[in-house]
Amino acid sequence: MDFRHLRYFQAVAEELSYSKAAQRLHIAQPALSRAVKELEDRLGVTLLDRNRRSVALTAAGRVLLNETGLLLQRFEEATRKVQRTAAGDEGELRLGFIGPPTQNFLGRVLQEFRRRHPRVSVVLEERTPERVWEMVVRGRLNIGLTRPVLASRALGLQTALLRKERLCAALPTNHPLAKAASVRWRNLADESLIILARREGVGLHDAALEACRQARFTPKLAHTPSLVSTVLSYVEAGAGVGVIPDSVCSLGSGMAVVFRPLTPAHTVELVMVWSDQAESPPAAAFRSLMQECLRAGSLWKPA
Repeated sequence: MDFRHLRYFQAVAEELSYSKAAQRLHIAQPALSRAVKELEDRLGVTLLDRNRRSVALTAAGRVLLNETGLLLQRFEEATRKVQRTAAGDEGELRLGFIGPPTQNFLGRVLQEFRRRHPRVSVVLEERTPERVWEMVVRGRLNIGLTRPVLASRALGLQTALLRKERLCAALPTNHPLAKAASVRWRNLADESLIILARREGVGLHDAALEACRQARFTPKLAHTPSLVSTVLSYVEAGAGVGVIPDSVCSLGSGMAVVFRPLTPAHTVELVMVWSDQAESPPAAAFRSLMQECLRAGSLWKPA
């Protein structure tokens, strides 16, 4: 017994006519009669009382007609759900990200993703760069928007570069260097520097220290907070000069802090990471949207 038998029985039961049911199904009447007989034999009951003049449902036939309608409806719903899932239109997307570097675009991208795939449930996880990589490797996240980490290659994930962010100096508004259009790294040699803690952002931390090394001075680290917003709070309080990526500049709105590009230019990367070993259709759909935005140049807007 298969769905074909049930569909054939349903047609005869609703039409109460083998000839009309055969026309409806576009099959020969003898084939229809055989299918209904096979179904009755399989169930061991009589479903239809029939003679040369009429066809009538038995009590068992009425029950099966009702159940068949429910079964076929459920099967059609399941078929549509499977097809939507395969197309990335159904399921769950678990997305990991680091905060300030993604705030310029993430909300807009997710809004468009929800418009295109309203049946996909989106779960967001804000974590440190290292934690995002770990969770993608373990399959707890489908995609990560993060920075490269020291073990990036060894972890075996796929990556796509989203942006190279230039490092900037965050200065109190009354600082002498705030009047300049840009700040040379060498000018920071005698300053107390405030940099994100290495455990929270190894890429940013190490890039800042390497830039200082290339400028031939050892930085005086005054504070290494866990949150980049705290870096700006220290700067506003006059505790030193912050070193931040340019994506963070928008966080300083309303604060007594100014931002100046550091020269020569040093950058930190923002990347999208995923595993091609267990990629779900919703994750593939999100990656496709991100690539579409990158090609169109619409991912990044001025801060």
